[in-house]
Amino acid sequence: MAKDAIDFKNTNVSILYRKLLISTLLGTLSMSAMTTIDGIFVGHGVGSEGVAAVNIVGPVYQVFSGIGLMLGAGCSVVVSIHMAKQKIKAARMNLTQALLFSTLLTAMVCVFAMLFPEWAARLLGASETLLPLASDYLFWIMPSYMFQMWSFIGLFIIRLDGAPKVAMWCNVVAALMNIVLDWVMIFPLGLGVKGAAIATSISIMAGGAIALSYLLFYAQTLKPLLPKLSRKSLRLSLRNIGYHCRIGSPSLMGEMTLAVLIFMGNLMFMKLLGDDSVAAFGIACYYTPFFFNIGNAVAQSAQPIISYNYGISRWDYVAKARRLLLITALLCGMAVMALFLFAPHLLVALFINPDSIAARIAQDGFPYYAIGVPFFILNVAIVGYCQSIERMKTAMTFVFLRGIGLLIPAFLLLPLLLGTEGLWLSMPLAEILTMAVTVCWRFLKHDR
Repeated sequence: MAKDAIDFKNTNVSILYRKLLISTLLGTLSMSAMTTIDGIFVGHGVGSEGVAAVNIVGPVYQVFSGIGLMLGAGCSVVVSIHMAKQKIKAARMNLTQALLFSTLLTAMVCVFAMLFPEWAARLLGASETLLPLASDYLFWIMPSYMFQMWSFIGLFIIRLDGAPKVAMWCNVVAALMNIVLDWVMIFPLGLGVKGAAIATSISIMAGGAIALSYLLFYAQTLKPLLPKLSRKSLRLSLRNIGYHCRIGSPSLMGEMTLAVLIFMGNLMFMKLLGDDSVAAFGIACYYTPFFFNIGNAVAQSAQPIISYNYGISRWDYVAKARRLLLITALLCGMAVMALFLFAPHLLVALFINPDSIAARIAQDGFPYYAIGVPFFILNVAIVGYCQSIERMKTAMTFVFLRGIGLLIPAFLLLPLLLGTEGLWLSMPLAEILTMAVTVCWRFLKHDR
């Protein structure tokens, strides 16, 4: 695995950002493609009930993704600052602590969920009709989440180690494997939703194994260290993990926003329109991680540049990277919105029969949903910028507004005022109001 030549200190910001953005964007979109591929194969191989069942389990994926992003983003900021100050051993120790903590935490949760899959599926809102499919999918997807943690943390650190293409291929390989395995499991083997879960698990494990292998055997600077087992070392490790979590908590809350969106949407659509509407909303939810990961890729591409220069107080470099972050997020958001506005039939037909009830509900709703896409992507990128310069209270405020603060009230109130259209407009309203608060706050004028 060859190391890419990246010099955070001397390279022009625009060149550095472009080099990081291309590989990061391809990698994160490949990660989103894994769940979308599941939905496409499940939709055509099982039907709308399969799509609805997988969407019921969606919040679990978002929670684990959030924990991984929280530890990855927090660890990455700390490691970036240590590297800028030439404290390489401290940087490597922070990486080790993040990997160990994520492994232990994920293992405990996964064992519990696999012991009680039906209880967990009911907790997520599965109806009696969807319960067998949802619990089956949940049981077989859970083993992969430990590898997913290694992947999330590893991808942040691999980019810092100067190998963004390796980080990209971790996700690309996993996505390509998922395409092949999904087809084999669902069609020739006829395993349905269970097969989709097994295929995704194997693919995620492959990506996580590549990321961990790079860190252990190929990393140039940021290899994990053997942990010390003394009481003092344990206390320092817990302190560092707490700091990682504090810096990365907006990333967790960002994924929790997706979990809230999926959970509240499932409940409200099922309450008002039944199982077919959950399948329709489920198609939107398959695309929503793409929005999040585009914004996240933009933020992750700028983060090493911003954090490195923040660590050595080069504010003009921070401002340049911030400007590139905002422009890229806006352009990407407008492009994705146009796709949803002008080609909803094509986007829905990828998943289910376009003449089905669920498809017609989705086709009618996508143009409303599309309104929020540019604001969604911009808000995610802005939160990432705040993390990069350790402005955690500001980041947490924006994330809270996007989720619990505005999204839940929107889902509860808009359907009363606008009916079905109100369900689809809940996310756009929450994102637009969050952006309005961001603009009023004028936080971008206060870098120091």
